[in-house]
Amino acid sequence: MPIATLTNVRFGHGTRLLLDGATLSIEPSEKIGLVGRNGCGKSTLMRLLAGHAKPDAGSVGLQRNCRVGFLTQDPTIEPTDTLREAAARAFTRLGEIRRELDDVYEQLSHASADLDRLLAKQATLDAEFERGGGYAIDHKIDAVLHGLGFCDAQFSTLVGKLSGGQRARAGLARLLLEEPDLLLLDEPTNHLDIEGRRWLEDFLADEFPGAVVVVSHDRWLLDRVVSRIVEIHDANIREYPGNYADFTILRRERALTQQRVHDKQQDKIGREEAYIARYKAGQRARQAKGRATRLERFQRDNLVERPVDFDVMRLELPRAERVGDIVVSAHDVSKAFGDRVLLRDFELTLKPGDRLGVVGANGTGKTTMLRILMGDEKPDTGVLKRSPRLSVGWFRQTHDHLDKKLEVWSYLQLTVPPRANGVRLNEQEARDLAGAFLFSGRAQEATLGSLSGGERARAVLAGLVAGAHNLLILDEPSNHLDIPSAERLEQALSLPPEEGGYDGTLILVSHDRALLTATCDQILSIDGDGAWRLFQGTYAEFDAQRVRNESTTASAEPVVIPSPKPSPEVQRSKSQTQKRATVAKPSRPRSAPRESSSRKFDPKNPFANVSHKELESILQTTIGRLTSIDEQLSDPEVYADRKRTNALLDDRVKAETEKDKLESEWLRRADESR
Repeated sequence: MPIATLTNVRFGHGTRLLLDGATLSIEPSEKIGLVGRNGCGKSTLMRLLAGHAKPDAGSVGLQRNCRVGFLTQDPTIEPTDTLREAAARAFTRLGEIRRELDDVYEQLSHASADLDRLLAKQATLDAEFERGGGYAIDHKIDAVLHGLGFCDAQFSTLVGKLSGGQRARAGLARLLLEEPDLLLLDEPTNHLDIEGRRWLEDFLADEFPGAVVVVSHDRWLLDRVVSRIVEIHDANIREYPGNYADFTILRRERALTQQRVHDKQQDKIGREEAYIARYKAGQRARQAKGRATRLERFQRDNLVERPVDFDVMRLELPRAERVGDIVVSAHDVSKAFGDRVLLRDFELTLKPGDRLGVVGANGTGKTTMLRILMGDEKPDTGVLKRSPRLSVGWFRQTHDHLDKKLEVWSYLQLTVPPRANGVRLNEQEARDLAGAFLFSGRAQEATLGSLSGGERARAVLAGLVAGAHNLLILDEPSNHLDIPSAERLEQALSLPPEEGGYDGTLILVSHDRALLTATCDQILSIDGDGAWRLFQGTYAEFDAQRVRNESTTASAEPVVIPSPKPSPEVQRSKSQTQKRATVAKPSRPRSAPRESSSRKFDPKNPFANVSHKELESILQTTIGRLTSIDEQLSDPEVYADRKRTNALLDDRVKAETEKDKLESEWLRRADESR
């Protein structure tokens, strides 16, 4: 039975229709990705499901007692709460039960207490407390806050003193801890770095028990989490089975079909118009008039539009001046701010045509590194060299320098430098460039000041890619881009120059793993404490190696905490404690993640190249680790120690995840050998 339904929903703002006849059903535990162009109605659909808006026509239904959690861009959190208190509000009832239990224990300490009544109340409260998660809630709160990028030192910080991005993450933490039946997430990765995104996608795919509808421009998250894609297009809903990689294939097939139908219709229209023009004034004028009427009716009722983003971008862009053998280099560079060292003994050499992706957690100094390379920031030590013929196009976070009165096409015409013969882009060429970056029709004539943040970013990127720069620096370019815009940027950066792609050197700072994988052939990782690493290969290869290294380390050096002897003062029975440990264990994944057919490497399968014998050995070791951890968690004194319990539960989550991956790989090989 569906947990939520939309039936023939119609919704609009003024004369603008966002949804027209939208019908959708959501099953319990189903994970759905909601996609579409910016402004197409994705957030509106989420608000309708959450009950924050009512449809103009049609109906929205929820299963009885269905709890809905909705992540908005500006969550409401008590500013006087600490970060940990704000997250703990997800367990308000458990907090009340704990206080009631404390009161019962206090009464039991008095000789005159009504023992039978109090013991019965204690048993009832204990049972309700354990059903709600019991003593495992402290571990859950810590795990979620850590997963979303908070450190222990921030737990006591008042919400009112957090940044906007931190408040958004705190709201997400509370929502995940509440575990609603239907979770609605509108761009949950906006303020998360790669580690946070990786944690969130694992949590949603493997641990969250409810249904999820997620709007996200992170294609890796959609590939990992969802099993169905819902696209909003022209106020209608289109559904595609599978994850985002499957959706791109099916959408392409649908676009090809639509293009063929469109071409046939245009041929028919051309023939009819030729007949009408030829005979409208002759003996067949009456027939021509009848055909004109039928043609007008056909164009009004049956015409299939041409797919907007069907064409591959093919442009003749100005080429950048050659820079010699070296674009920019850094030797023995170090940089510190006070006691904090951002870079230590940093080495980098970029040559013409190199594609460098820069990754690292928020605040690790990625932008500072760029400023040092470009001479905007002086290093403490080291030598920097830049080509004297260097032309830099730099995409920054703000666009205050733009003339907001310029139309999109005229801005591009003025931004793109003249060709070698001194001739600038003419109007049609500027419009073609705008169209290649998904500005069509009247959108090309919109002023920069009237554009949304994502649209303005797209216009700036179009000018930079076509700007004949021999070094392009893109600092988080996809933050405000929807998926089609990010894919068009990816295409512009990865296509060969003869097909309209960028021909210079690229430095890309991004948390968008799909964009990094498609465009960069080397990865620079910065940790913010002075350490750095340069990896030769794509981001997918970099991430796959990281997973293999972590798995090898975990297998070779399992974390085992010695089990102390039980204390004679422990009052609770061992069986009761085992129940709590069972509550604390993470649930097994409901379904294995899909493999993306568009990726060369699967970062979630680090054991693909491990021999069968070694695979079985690692699996047995991991099962042994799980058995050892469960034995320790069954000890009452260990479970009474929060620090030891949290360490054991953390290790158990890692071991359980590794065991699932090992078993999936073992089963895959068994199927292949049949």
